[in-house]
Amino acid sequence: MTHNLRLRPMTPADKPAIMQVLKGTPEFTPAEVTIAEEVIDTYLGDPKGSGYYVLVAEIDSSLAGYICYGPVPMTQDTWDIYWIAVLPESQRLGIGKSLLSSAEERIRKARGRMALIETSSTKQYEKARQFYRSQGYELASIIDDFYSPGDDGLIFKKLLL
Repeated sequence: MTHNLRLRPMTPADKPAIMQVLKGTPEFTPAEVTIAEEVIDTYLGDPKGSGYYVLVAEIDSSLAGYICYGPVPMTQDTWDIYWIAVLPESQRLGIGKSLLSSAEERIRKARGRMALIETSSTKQYEKARQFYRSQGYELASIIDDFYSPGDDGLIFKKLLL
């Protein structure tokens, strides 16, 4: 864990730095970055009513990562972890773990019982899948050819009760 790490809710001033984090994450395609930006804009337009929660991680006042999560509509206390990204040069410092732990704690306080993470089966997402497993997430579902032929959709889950 980094001793100069600070987690806090996102503000509009954070958007350019978050966009740099997203664009600097080689796993994300330009289309995925566009969708992430749309989610961020929705959150910034109405933080309390958007259905999204966004936390940022700073090291020495520089934004190093973020997480976006929210309740899954039409479920009873199930939440999605929509996006988590850390600058490549800031990885392996405990930032992703801190962001995910903080989101999970906030979900628990909101009486959430389960967190889900959807990801790709492709090789470039192997590091992400290892991270999710290391944080107690288990593979709950595989949807063959979900993203494209040969790229399965994987859903990881963690019970939070």
